[in-house]
Amino acid sequence: MRIALFITCFNDTLFPGTGRAVVEVLERLGHTVDFPQEQTCCGQMHFNTGYRPDAVPLVARFARTFADYDAIVTPSASCAGMVRENHPVLAAQYAPAALQRHVADLVPRVHEFTEFLTDVLGVTDVGARFPHKVAYHPTCHSLRGLHLGERPYELLSAVRDIELVEVPAADSCCGFGGTFAVKNADTSAAMLADKTDAVRASGAEVLCAADNSCLLHIGGGLSRQGSAVRTMHLAEILAGSEGAAR
Repeated sequence: MRIALFITCFNDTLFPGTGRAVVEVLERLGHTVDFPQEQTCCGQMHFNTGYRPDAVPLVARFARTFADYDAIVTPSASCAGMVRENHPVLAAQYAPAALQRHVADLVPRVHEFTEFLTDVLGVTDVGARFPHKVAYHPTCHSLRGLHLGERPYELLSAVRDIELVEVPAADSCCGFGGTFAVKNADTSAAMLADKTDAVRASGAEVLCAADNSCLLHIGGGLSRQGSAVRTMHLAEILAGSEGAAR
């Protein structure tokens, strides 16, 4: 199987360790992972802020860059959702028939990291050890967009020496929402305060999720409150890279 890592802009710029963790886990399971250097943004920011025609060249570039791979794996539920749900929408509205066919062929091969492990590889135990008290935050895209359900919990439950704890009202939004946090700062801050209160009440040492964007938002709030709770992408826990916790 030819596997490509789609790192996403956010991770490539701010959290490259997450991409390395994905590769480490997949290599541990016996797979080789390529990193196409031509990859760029998936166009989510353009799509969500109303600049949809401007996202079409990014859709075409994505389809061209990853055309030859059997699986495209990304540590971002948000960007996986963008490609799978909205690239076909953009192609149908603005692109020629050839690109529409190309997008339709590629979309089923795009996988968020946890669903690739559980659904495609059929693996829940990746050989990780992480001796800490951990809570999982189901981000909106992972919960409501991709419907990851129990997949992340199944993977975390198989980690050696981990203690999983629940965040009260775990399925509530953290308030990030990309440009939502900029356009509606007061509302976003209020939602964040509720989320950080819940995280601290859980007793967790580490909060993990399938999206670093939400973890950045929550982690910033926790830091400003002087909390010792760290944030960490789920892939880094599965890689056993406890020293990478932020």
